[in-house]
Amino acid sequence: MRVEEKVTEIVKPSLDSMGYDIVSIRLMDSGGRKTLQIMAERRDSKEMSVDDCADISRTVSALLDVEDPITTAYSLEVSSPGIDRPLIKPEDFVRFVGYEAKIETTLPLDGRKRFKGKIQSATDKVVVLELSDGSAEIKYATIHFAKLVLTDELVREHLRKHKKGTKH
Repeated sequence: MRVEEKVTEIVKPSLDSMGYDIVSIRLMDSGGRKTLQIMAERRDSKEMSVDDCADISRTVSALLDVEDPITTAYSLEVSSPGIDRPLIKPEDFVRFVGYEAKIETTLPLDGRKRFKGKIQSATDKVVVLELSDGSAEIKYATIHFAKLVLTDELVREHLRKHKKGTKH
């Protein structure tokens, strides 16, 4: 089992009970310095605050100190996914149908690996992007990286959802 999977297994129940969903967990190594990056979001759709990240950090630190799944020194980084968030699970693509995304694949599809277009549809197996020159049906198994594109429409929707005093 990969370290990220072990960490997810350890922290997910606590974060679930706190009202957070894990977007991604990555252990990165840059020049011998390891960083455990946990990206999370509130389940109630409210905007993540610095206090939310601090609460998650304290909880995760305590859990990982006990379980010790990472054998070397590392830094813990907790953040929200941001407006132009990564798209990782099929549910992410379903949630953002109608918005623009960038996708990079591991294998070429019709001679290319980079795609940018509006998410037309998404199932548990594939996402269909509406491109300027047609459409592309991309299997999740071939996606190396995907994220939303920061557009005026995405910013407007984000501001509408996170306006102070608005109930979600």
